[in-house]
Amino acid sequence: MAGEQGSAPQVLRFEGSRLATALLRLAGWRVRFDGLPGPQGVLAVYPHTSNWDFVVGILAKWSLGLPLKFWAKDSLFRVPAFGRWLRGLGGVPVVRSSANGLVPQTVQQLAEHRASGRYFWLAVTPEGTRSARPGWRSGFYRVAVQAGVPLGLASLDYGRREVRVTTFLTLTGDEAVDLARIADAYAGVRGLRPQQAAPVRLLDAAATRSDTIVR
Repeated sequence: MAGEQGSAPQVLRFEGSRLATALLRLAGWRVRFDGLPGPQGVLAVYPHTSNWDFVVGILAKWSLGLPLKFWAKDSLFRVPAFGRWLRGLGGVPVVRSSANGLVPQTVQQLAEHRASGRYFWLAVTPEGTRSARPGWRSGFYRVAVQAGVPLGLASLDYGRREVRVTTFLTLTGDEAVDLARIADAYAGVRGLRPQQAAPVRLLDAAATRSDTIVR
């Protein structure tokens, strides 16, 4: 397993869409995927510099057959037709003002799915926006550490026209160590607008309470 030592082989694969694979190939993209290391985890998707990232990401998700979930602010689900469509894509409504907090809610969800043996992988864009930012929001990291689940690193590499989901890490909880490993894994990956990609560093948690909500 790339980026991991002493862990079980990746074993979870899914039946994907041939149409999505064909569309990606037609656009000059390929997808590399070696399987998932377990039924629960967090998948960081980087970089996020363009609206096209969503299109490429969804096609890659369908191509691989991955039943991924992703955070989206609850107001997006209030329009019935759009809300149903978003849920169908894997959107999970979250309330940023909730007293319970987004990270604890998600950690609890992961714990419940683990206890019942159900699948739950959450895809997150740590930058939280396609605009340039000085670093990453910390929600994805807090969830993975607190829930004790693997962190997968998905790359949207426009330089190679490649989506890669091949690196999975067991986080130590030492931010400096973990972020260095993440930065190393993403070295050389180029977004559609490279100047807008945020450096691999966590922003102050107090300033990022909304944590990577899709806008």
